[in-house]
Amino acid sequence: MLELLIAAALKDALKELYNLDIEIDKGLVQKTRKEFEGDFTIVVFPYVKAARKAPDAVANEIGAKLQEKLNAFTTADGVHGSISAFNVVKGFLNLSVSKDFWLDFLSQNIDNENFGKNTTIDEQPTLIEFSSPNTNKPLHLGHVRNNLLGNSVALILEACGKHPVKVNLVNDRGIHICKSMLAWQKFGNDESPESSGMKGDHLVGKYYVEFDKHYKAEMRQLQEQGMSEDEAAKKAPLMLEAQEMLRKWESGDEEVRGLWNKMNGWVYAGFDQTYTRMGIKFDKTYYESNTYLLGKSIVEEGLQKGVFYRREDGSVWVDLTSENLDEKLLLRSDGTSVYMTQDLGTAQLRYEEFHPQKMIYVVGNEQNYHFDVLKLVLGKKLEKEFGQHIYHLSYGMVELPNGKMKSREGTVVDADDLMDEMFLQAKESTEALGKHDFTPEEATKLYEMIGLGALKYFILKVDPKKNMLFNPAESIDFNGNTAPFIQYTHARIKSLLRKAKENGISIEQSKDVSLLGDNEQALLKSLYAYPQVVEAAGEGYSPALIANYMFDLAKDFNGFYQSSPIFKEENEALRALRLRLSQMVAKVLKSGMALLGIDVPEKM
Repeated sequence: MLELLIAAALKDALKELYNLDIEIDKGLVQKTRKEFEGDFTIVVFPYVKAARKAPDAVANEIGAKLQEKLNAFTTADGVHGSISAFNVVKGFLNLSVSKDFWLDFLSQNIDNENFGKNTTIDEQPTLIEFSSPNTNKPLHLGHVRNNLLGNSVALILEACGKHPVKVNLVNDRGIHICKSMLAWQKFGNDESPESSGMKGDHLVGKYYVEFDKHYKAEMRQLQEQGMSEDEAAKKAPLMLEAQEMLRKWESGDEEVRGLWNKMNGWVYAGFDQTYTRMGIKFDKTYYESNTYLLGKSIVEEGLQKGVFYRREDGSVWVDLTSENLDEKLLLRSDGTSVYMTQDLGTAQLRYEEFHPQKMIYVVGNEQNYHFDVLKLVLGKKLEKEFGQHIYHLSYGMVELPNGKMKSREGTVVDADDLMDEMFLQAKESTEALGKHDFTPEEATKLYEMIGLGALKYFILKVDPKKNMLFNPAESIDFNGNTAPFIQYTHARIKSLLRKAKENGISIEQSKDVSLLGDNEQALLKSLYAYPQVVEAAGEGYSPALIANYMFDLAKDFNGFYQSSPIFKEENEALRALRLRLSQMVAKVLKSGMALLGIDVPEKM
């Protein structure tokens, strides 16, 4: 990377010029803003005091020294060049790299399938937990953001040389599961996915809503008889039956366990279809029914160490008030687990299984407190080293234009329904362009690619920490910051390359640097930034950096295409150069979109 060479040369220059011996981070070598001449910029103000000279004088001295030191360099990937010129603007040193560098960069990387990726993979894995669905309902829009974010971060980490292991923790037990089971038992008339024609997860979700409807009716009746709302909520017959079903489940009742296995089986079959359509795969799936008791031994360990304490009622707590939190329940008075108990045990289990360098939990920001506690309990109170390496990838909520969603009231947008809608939106928008030269099978594949791409990109282009509003119609716009715009750009370039091949037009690269105009050089600079963007996205766990870079690159190419005609260009060498540039853009667009889990078409 050229920034590393410049940073190293800057360190030496400062030592020689001003006897300054300081470390230089590559981040101090920035990309020159478009309104100024140059490729890389260094801010010299931090060195002015030691130099005892005016900022412009310091910048000119450093510029001359860097030009001298970098008059013939070779980067780690074999690209040659030099600093051809520099200029100073109010203490900002702008360095111009020789045209040889940009031509050599294109030549070295156009056939490099791993451009932008670190091919040395860590042996020690990084665990990423995401999805974590409940088996009482289908995956919904909130799960979509979770799944897309977790999957993309895993792909980006792999591109950065990490060894991601994708894990899922299915919440398959508890009172919410029993609610669906009880409602089906009472009102289902043996309905099944086969008899109803519904996906299994949708069928079970239907009975979760059915439970809530009857439960609320019972509550209203009890309130009309004089009970308070809280009392009615606790004493409604359906809730009492659901709680009894949970007790039977925990005691291993054969009939309850049989119903649980049957209905969960329906849900898993439905989940598999949804995951497959979204392009999601897991390396390992954990089930809460197998893990919810694991943390009890860790709680006992904490009691023995004296970092947890037991109250008079038998419940176990940890005091985190010195860490500006509160006292946290770890085990109920009847000895049953809470979510924290389970997560303590699951973290220990995963450490023993994988010995990961980091455990990343992709969970919404409403659980920030929970993960603050988890890290403190494991890392500080229990002094487990792996507790120091837990990272909560906290993300904001997704809302629709018509407001929030509620599972039990049936107002959630199911992931399957959303993907169906995106398919239809893609079909309508594509056909509106007036191009119908596809077979029915090709058209179906294209609409699915565009629809899913639009959904994924619209969600991933937003910084994970931010809440977002998802608008299906806006996401499919072929002219905005959307996947269809980027996909169309890729297809356009592929069309250009096919036309060149059909007409026998060569794309062999000339070594004539005079062919490299401002437009070509600007596009090469955009391409050069790709590896740094991937690295930054991996460090920040932010697919949004790649998504927005993809849009900028597609936009840059379209501007280049308008201002620098390809097939109208009479100079064959320049035409070949522009085609090669286009080919490189297509390669990077395909690579970057793949890191978002998005496919790009060869034609549209």
